[in-house]
Amino acid sequence: MNDELKAGFEDRTGQATPGVNLWPSIVIPKEDIDAQIERLASLPPPINGRRRALVVHPMADSGRGLAPGIQVSIDVLKPGERTRPIRHNSSQVNFCIGGAGRSLIGGKQIVFSQYDVWNTPSMAIYQHFNDTNGLQVRLTYSNAALLEKMNVHYIEDDPPSGPAAHSEAAEVADPNDPSRVNPFGTFRISDDGAYLMPYEKLINPDVIESKALHWPWKIVKEHLDKLTALGSSYVGRRLYLLYNPVSGRTNGTTHNFFATMTVRPPNIVDRPHRHAAAAINYYFSGSGRSTVEGKIYRWKAGDLMLSAPGLAVHNHASNDEPVYELTIQDSPLNIAMDSLLWQESLKGPITLLGSHTGFQTNRAKAA
Repeated sequence: MNDELKAGFEDRTGQATPGVNLWPSIVIPKEDIDAQIERLASLPPPINGRRRALVVHPMADSGRGLAPGIQVSIDVLKPGERTRPIRHNSSQVNFCIGGAGRSLIGGKQIVFSQYDVWNTPSMAIYQHFNDTNGLQVRLTYSNAALLEKMNVHYIEDDPPSGPAAHSEAAEVADPNDPSRVNPFGTFRISDDGAYLMPYEKLINPDVIESKALHWPWKIVKEHLDKLTALGSSYVGRRLYLLYNPVSGRTNGTTHNFFATMTVRPPNIVDRPHRHAAAAINYYFSGSGRSTVEGKIYRWKAGDLMLSAPGLAVHNHASNDEPVYELTIQDSPLNIAMDSLLWQESLKGPITLLGSHTGFQTNRAKAA
């Protein structure tokens, strides 16, 4: 009997192109989040120190995400608690929604307060600490959902630090060792720009260090509030990207996600638009509504929402008070994959951001 696995074949000859199976938007109410926070805080201290609950979309499969490529968790630390060291090849955006504390990431200490944002680079050893007298609550956004779908999510609990962390150092390239450099290098073979690259360069690409960065809410809010002066004729969104220069042209906070802080003055209604990237909003002040694929969703401060499934037509509107929100979106990943379709206005063209010319707003005129 032959137990060898064999690939199957699926005939698609002449078949119509399948449509996109949109995940519906979903609002996770503040009350449900608060209940999870209370439940996590009531548990006995775990060995690894991590009191965590994933926020999972009902259509999620192996990635256990709130969007197909975005995993979201509620993380709680009681006073005096700390997490054990860990590292993994997923990266994170961290957002403190309650209390305060500090994180130690790759040897760098970040002291954070409510509504601060910071990132955890891939394979950085990190811990979180609660040295305060109050409960610490964080939302953690990770590309673990995507890596789990790819079956390549690597996690190492209590990893070694210092020299022991690089026991394979003899195999790591020394930039000053001439024998490690291919003498022929990367060279061009066509007039239109095709190249050949040797193996030695393939396994030792240029290093651009990814660092843990911190965006304190106190400073971000000071700049964000200045955007409220833009008049009602402004057609853009009043936001700032929490930009990490390591992401380069993909405009990210990590290589996978951008995090933006938005202010919505009272009674502002966005233009309907759509994009290939999925967006998750956490509203921490104010209230309003979102219309996604023709369905109206109402939200308030403390709610979390899959506000824009990829390619879903959507827009948002504030009620009679200002709204502050954090948006996590996997646009940088889509730009890197050359897949970020974006339609800023449904009356205008759809374009491929990063490869084709993007859009302009009327900010100069509105200001």
